[in-house]
Amino acid sequence: MPAIVLVGAQWGDEGKGKATDLLGSRIDYVVKFNGGNNAGHTVVIEQPDGSREKYALHLLPSGILTEGVTPVIANGVVIDLGVLFEEIDGLNARGIDTSRLQISGNAHVIPSYNRVLDKVTERFLGSRKIGTTGRGIGPTYADKMNRIGIRVQDLFDPSILRQKVGAALDVKNELLVKMYNRRAVEVDEVVEDLLQYVERLRPMVVDSSLELSKALDRGDTVLCEAGQATLLDVDHGTYPYVTSSNAISAGACTGAGIPPTRIDRVIAIIKAYTTRVGEGPFPTELLDDKGEFLRKQGAEFGTTTGRPRRCGWVDTVIGRYANRVNGVTDFVLTKLDVLTGLETVPVCVAYEVDGERFDEMPMSQSDFHHATPVYEELPGWFEDISHCRTWEELPENCRAYVEFVEQQIGARISVIGVGPGRDEVIVRHDLLHD
Repeated sequence: MPAIVLVGAQWGDEGKGKATDLLGSRIDYVVKFNGGNNAGHTVVIEQPDGSREKYALHLLPSGILTEGVTPVIANGVVIDLGVLFEEIDGLNARGIDTSRLQISGNAHVIPSYNRVLDKVTERFLGSRKIGTTGRGIGPTYADKMNRIGIRVQDLFDPSILRQKVGAALDVKNELLVKMYNRRAVEVDEVVEDLLQYVERLRPMVVDSSLELSKALDRGDTVLCEAGQATLLDVDHGTYPYVTSSNAISAGACTGAGIPPTRIDRVIAIIKAYTTRVGEGPFPTELLDDKGEFLRKQGAEFGTTTGRPRRCGWVDTVIGRYANRVNGVTDFVLTKLDVLTGLETVPVCVAYEVDGERFDEMPMSQSDFHHATPVYEELPGWFEDISHCRTWEELPENCRAYVEFVEQQIGARISVIGVGPGRDEVIVRHDLLHD
């Protein structure tokens, strides 16, 4: 069975966890292939008694919540081991079985000194800050590229671990002491912190690329789940206000060790409006009562940071771009219910920069920063759509909105989210076989 890649089509928080959960028992493996605990998935699961359980996942793949699925943290991820085991313990305490988790021996770990560096660097930058979460993600990816990183497999050889930590601190302490006026970090302190996790970690560690290759050969279905989203991709996002890894579909190949010839389908998640967290340009951002309406109705506060998300109307220029760079076969449109109650719903169809119209993403960062959205206004709807389960049950204006967005972004919208629950969806096309 070919592999499937699931990506975010905007700046993140689109609802990738919901899409993974929707595929449920039809998936055998769910693989996180990039990022770290700087992003989160919120999954809401309805219980037999009708109550709803909310799970906020930061480092673990959302497949951890589905019985029978093998969750994998692949080589492209950077791992804060303290966060990992805190998250595992939290799920275990709620009765979730985490024993199936597999972790790549080639994944890099986030040492304590990189969390310190991340925070002091952001403070040093002041008004030029990137808006990172301060969790050491960027410095750890930088270490990976500079070949001074610490990998999971290094923890099983204390001598090698000490050498590598020492080599990294030769550089890091110069920055901390001389540039940022912070105390030097001791090698023993870092080594001791990392080694405390070895025995719990050992049974989880595998050659994940080999495991996934065997799974695909057996005919298993492998879903590769991106952290962050298209416009936060380090190469194809709104640089420099991006993450430090590749969050587009191609990132699954390097981040999980799966060749492109084995990827059959790319599913992209797009909200019925747009949000982002952190700094950087955002053409459709609303700084008025409409933006506050979207924030409150959509509960737009970061799963990982708790920060209020910036909110704006849906941007189909971004949608077209996500379609192009990811090779999208199916879009999942989430949170359509949040737009209920609006007289009209604007849709951004193009940008204007200094009198010039852009129907596609501007190449230049400066043009994107100065882009003014060109809107088309569609009539809204007031009916409650959270109970709709078929396309025909949606109000006419609601269907017209979906069809218009679909036409603008250039790929079919196969699933529509009409509420936070796992069952509050309308399936127009089967995500696996249609």
